[in-house]
Amino acid sequence: MKILVLGHLCLDVIHPAEGPEIQSTGGIYYAVVTLASLAEGRDRVLPVFGVHEQEHAALVERLSRYPTVDTSGIFPFREPTNRVHLYYDRRGGRIECSKDISAPIPFERIRRFLSADAILINMISGFDVTLETLDEIRMAIRGENRPVHFDFHSLTLGTTPSHERHRRPVEEWRRWAFMLDTIQLNEEEIAGLPLEPMSEQQTAGHLLTLGPKGVVVTRGERGVSLYRNDQKRVLRTDVPGIPTDGNAETTGCGDVFGAGMLWQYVRSGDLLASVEFGNRLAAAKARLRGVDQLSQLRPEVLPA
Repeated sequence: MKILVLGHLCLDVIHPAEGPEIQSTGGIYYAVVTLASLAEGRDRVLPVFGVHEQEHAALVERLSRYPTVDTSGIFPFREPTNRVHLYYDRRGGRIECSKDISAPIPFERIRRFLSADAILINMISGFDVTLETLDEIRMAIRGENRPVHFDFHSLTLGTTPSHERHRRPVEEWRRWAFMLDTIQLNEEEIAGLPLEPMSEQQTAGHLLTLGPKGVVVTRGERGVSLYRNDQKRVLRTDVPGIPTDGNAETTGCGDVFGAGMLWQYVRSGDLLASVEFGNRLAAAKARLRGVDQLSQLRPEVLPA
């Protein structure tokens, strides 16, 4: 199995409510390492993204510890790598500031990897791929039964002059959702999509009319909801959250969820079972500290 992974790399600077700041490689790195921890044998993870030219060699060397990761799609550029500051408060709230957001990934960098069995597109910065590039991807694989999982993520965020991210409506949200297989959003993201008032279920229903087989709404510690069409009705299935030890590290949990869900969906074709798998994977991630501990995920969550 080969999975193509598209999204921006980030250098995360995490400011917890208590204690010193933590610096970590983040963004699409969470998805890549999650898939690498699940892959085995001849499986391949194919990330395509850019990184500053002075950081390229070190990143490729770091990923070389994962034998299933093909780093040939990681390319150097002259601009700074995107840096994200995450400020947490004691109530679990978060303020995100992004500086030096990378340019969109060109389609020409993506084209040669489109023979992959599935594609994960995670809009880490919200500017990872353009709508035109997404259209080119869809047309290139049309009719070839290759699942595309799309995480709206920061596509729903604008940026102030001081680099703070804020929720914004996505004016062409229907066009972004067209011809995808599965769509992922959290509660705030799906609520901010439509330009007119809609319930979450109504918005999910509109998304499903555009072709997706499932719309997934993540709810943090409360779990996740899967929306599907069932004989012209929108069916909602709630998957409950899995308790952690009370000291959860939530950064990257949504990225881990999406990667794990797609992995299991390609393997099984069972959408609900894949959502349940991703939910367990995200809960396991919340008990870990640091992105490189994601290599410990597999023994905890594989189905019996």
